[in-house]
Amino acid sequence: VGSGSAVSLSRQVQGTGGSSAVSKCSAAARGYIQDRFLRLLAGRRRRRAPLIHRGYYIRARAVDHCVQDFLLKTQNLPRTQILSLGAGFDSLYFRLKDMGLLHHTVVYEVDFPNVACQKAMLIKGMKALSALVGDTGREGLGAITFSGDDYKLLGVDLSELSELERTLEEAGLNNEIPTLFIAEVVLTYMENTRSDALIQWAAEHFPQACFLVYEQVHPEDPFGHVMQQHFRQLNTALHSLAQYPDCEAQQRRFLGKGWTECSVMDMNEFFTCCIPEDEQQRVQTLEPFDEYEEWHLKCSHYFVLAASKGMEPSWTPLLPSMTVPRHAGPVEMAGCVPAAVCARLSGVPGLRRYGHHSVLIKPHVILTTGGFGEEDGQHSRMRNFHVLSKHAGYWEAVCVTQNIPDKRQGERLYHTVSCLSDTLALVVGGRTSPSSAGLGMLWLKFPKTCNASGPDDVAVELVSLQPAAEAAALRWRHSTTKVTFKGEQYLFVYGGRSALHPVLGDWHFLHTPELSCSVIAVAGPVPESRHSHSACSWEGGVLIAGGLGAAEQPLGSVFFLRELEHGFQWQKIETHPPLVPRYSHTAHVHEGKLLLVGGVWFHASSVPGVTVIDLMTGLCLNYVINVEHLEWPLMLHNHSSVFLPNEKELLVIGGGGNCFSFGTHLNPEPVLLSLSSILISH
Repeated sequence: VGSGSAVSLSRQVQGTGGSSAVSKCSAAARGYIQDRFLRLLAGRRRRRAPLIHRGYYIRARAVDHCVQDFLLKTQNLPRTQILSLGAGFDSLYFRLKDMGLLHHTVVYEVDFPNVACQKAMLIKGMKALSALVGDTGREGLGAITFSGDDYKLLGVDLSELSELERTLEEAGLNNEIPTLFIAEVVLTYMENTRSDALIQWAAEHFPQACFLVYEQVHPEDPFGHVMQQHFRQLNTALHSLAQYPDCEAQQRRFLGKGWTECSVMDMNEFFTCCIPEDEQQRVQTLEPFDEYEEWHLKCSHYFVLAASKGMEPSWTPLLPSMTVPRHAGPVEMAGCVPAAVCARLSGVPGLRRYGHHSVLIKPHVILTTGGFGEEDGQHSRMRNFHVLSKHAGYWEAVCVTQNIPDKRQGERLYHTVSCLSDTLALVVGGRTSPSSAGLGMLWLKFPKTCNASGPDDVAVELVSLQPAAEAAALRWRHSTTKVTFKGEQYLFVYGGRSALHPVLGDWHFLHTPELSCSVIAVAGPVPESRHSHSACSWEGGVLIAGGLGAAEQPLGSVFFLRELEHGFQWQKIETHPPLVPRYSHTAHVHEGKLLLVGGVWFHASSVPGVTVIDLMTGLCLNYVINVEHLEWPLMLHNHSSVFLPNEKELLVIGGGGNCFSFGTHLNPEPVLLSLSSILISH
């Protein structure tokens, strides 16, 4: 790299540090992290979204967990030191000093020379900071931009190892005392040969040391592709990922470069295992939140690693060895399902959406409503419907304007649509924003001739509900399923969440068509409360699968609500091997088999494809989706799908979401999944 381009590259990397300081500052302002120094160092202030707050909370929590563990385990030693690599405008030193944790520890921070100079000026110019360091009055010399008794700030390019070593020696770093190295999203911006050399240098030159890393992982799944693309566009490519794509590769990297112990976990594991339950609950209730999929995907694409060598056996590791079953083990796949773009539907922008609902209103005619997506080049909640119909072997789509006086009623996410006849459907629940109360119900009335060649307007009517039925409607991420009891048809509304309750476990029977709430006895083991589950009609009852439970943990249970003479009974369906817990999937029943499509799970080694559960035997088989014919990442969460029994195909419409700070990804066009090879009748 020529020096000119190297300078511009270092500027781009510094930009990521400034951006992360602003995000941490915003998270602190909302109470996620306690840190009064961030705002003094971050410069500009900007309020970030709840998803970003959670992301920076877990990052700060992981680093703090390991740093405080190191200080605790070495508190009886005469001297220790911390070396923060690529520290940027981080407040670590000031926080630790303020907490009284640095009695015998010196903190060294290293970053690009201009970053270190800026930070030194900030500290000198701000009494709240300089008073903590104890301004020595000494001017910084050369690469040492600030020098206090227990705080040294160095301006050195980390990739220049010999210069780094010389400057650290000059600043007083002592190779013989226990040292904690911190690299928080730093090594990945360096060429692998240089970051590897740095890891090995630290192991070779420091007999007693720990090395803490927090950075990205899993580049090849759909979320990983979007993540990589984002950093490439910023001109800050993530170099580590190609050579070290998963947690196991990172662990091997450190063990192969002179470190004797190494524990690593992704952030879903860290949140579950290392954050006490009361603290989890505190964070989950700080502000209205409804982006679970993106939160869990973000967490599965970042890891924290703690390596050590030469430390007392009682001190290691900084991270606990996994006390729960590891999520990273591969999920066994029984085969694959081919995916193909649906010809002729690629140019329909209104089909790029998520949190919507699609329903087959009659053979080969599909109605898609609601969600958040792209219309007229803008991202917004979707007001218009789309009707898809199949003619001469091809799918076509057309937009239908809905006429409804209350605009809010028409723009809903995470609702359900149930078809009661070929001219009538019922919309139940949904939301506008996560802080608003749920929405009620709507009748959708369409003419018998409704299809994409000339759809007449779909008439929309607000349903005036009796108070008893109101409770059924004010929810989202729920399910509404047709059931039969004593020959009468009901809609079974189950689970979901509301503005007041993060997860619901209640149910309601609505008698159709007048939607009166009926009391029907239900026996058997009650399923755990859940939302974002799937529900299908089967044999007059309902099959419930997966979902997100009370502690924001995916569920792997399958229940059948079975009709009996005097009511219904919950019955647990045992699957073998056990169903991998998941949520935000879709589901269909075909010839005694339950098909689960996509979703989010915690097994970071792969993404959910199609799972087939034989309802007679409980046999559970997972199939990977073959996406080689797609030119874009297929995100199968917050999507909708329609099963076409004659063709043995699944039409997947929409899906995707807001990928942390990496931008919004919406699947650009509907996709057909061919199931003929996996649905062969045995």
